[in-house]
Amino acid sequence: MCTDGARQRRPATAGPPFVVGIVGPAGSGKSTLARALAGAEIRVLDADRMGHEIANGDPAVRAALVAEYGAGVYRADGTLDRAQVAAKVFSDPAALARLNALTHPRILERLRAEAARAARERFRGTLLVDAALLLDWGFERECDGVVAVVAPRALQLERLAKTRGWSADEAARRLGNARTNEQFTALADEVVVNDHDEAHGVRELAATVARLLAKRQLAAARERPA
Repeated sequence: MCTDGARQRRPATAGPPFVVGIVGPAGSGKSTLARALAGAEIRVLDADRMGHEIANGDPAVRAALVAEYGAGVYRADGTLDRAQVAAKVFSDPAALARLNALTHPRILERLRAEAARAARERFRGTLLVDAALLLDWGFERECDGVVAVVAPRALQLERLAKTRGWSADEAARRLGNARTNEQFTALADEVVVNDHDEAHGVRELAATVARLLAKRQLAAARERPA
């Protein structure tokens, strides 16, 4: 885990809602755990879902992707053929950079808009920002804390085969292009090792978020004028 000051977070006295970034590699199960916590007191901002919506619905993004890949990059139902795009960008760094430059600023804009909306609504609960690239974007500076969800490599591979249909070779290639468990752990405030069943992981994440909130409340109390 990161040491105090190693990564900037929001000031402890920043107003609600409480914002927690959820990061981790593919196959860690972070999105499954985050979604399970959604409720009246916890809202989940899913960066991947936002990316899907942008690719499918933003006219400028659609036009740029058609220009890059051809009209066939969108299926008959109007949704992006993500497998086709992935096959190209994972072997073409320049194409990946163009895709990221097109979509990432729009995802960040949506995340910030949702956080601002929650503040306007005086939502006093927690926003869980589920974003694998949160650290790449520097969005941890807009969070009160960051939780890394990790899992043993064998379990990652098993989950990716089950949920995404990736072969062991494909999963290893994808994971090799991303941060490792150790790198995520080093940059997080707390870590959840998701190596049991889902219910256990959900309990662990809930307890971790509660612990971060308690720390933030204590720090805020110390910083307020006497």
